[in-house]
Amino acid sequence: MRTLPVGDDALLVEVSSGEEARALHAELLRRRAEGSLAVREIVPAARTVLLDGLTDPDRLAVELALSDVPPAPAHARDVVRLPVRYDGPDLGDVAALWGVSPREVARIHADTEFSVAFCGFAPGFGYLTGLPRRYDVPRRATPRTAVPAGAVALAGPYTGVYPRSSPGGWQLIGTTDAVLWDHTRMPAALLAPGTRVRFVPVDGS
Repeated sequence: MRTLPVGDDALLVEVSSGEEARALHAELLRRRAEGSLAVREIVPAARTVLLDGLTDPDRLAVELALSDVPPAPAHARDVVRLPVRYDGPDLGDVAALWGVSPREVARIHADTEFSVAFCGFAPGFGYLTGLPRRYDVPRRATPRTAVPAGAVALAGPYTGVYPRSSPGGWQLIGTTDAVLWDHTRMPAALLAPGTRVRFVPVDGS
């Protein structure tokens, strides 16, 4: 674990893996809930957690260096189910990388329970983990200038759903009509760190 000061009242904590980041995030949320940690924001990423609004970042850095962080607890919240049509333009390429048929890609993906590791890139975009490492895929060599909203995509160990049209280099395997970000909804983001997600095939896909 490595801690880096960020401004006067924030701390960036670096760890060695996504699993350690999820465990640290869960532990910090627990401490804040019980009242032993005063912090305004706790923001997880791939291998870091940012704490913003601390009164004494240096003291917390020392405490964290001496702490044993337990594994992240099993997620108790309900599963968010996203309907998906496995009709993406890169489905065949992903099938070739996996050494299976396109139908098998859809089955493997739909049979997996995902968890939102962290959010970023665009409002409502969650980085979902759950697929075994053997299914990691590279980003496209040439990114698309416009990926449509609702595109279900893979890159590295992550699955993501584009909440709005934007450029992107992920491998597109499907489409969902779910609204990932709605500023009139509370909360606006459908997915948050720790959310469990299942993709449910529709239209015979």
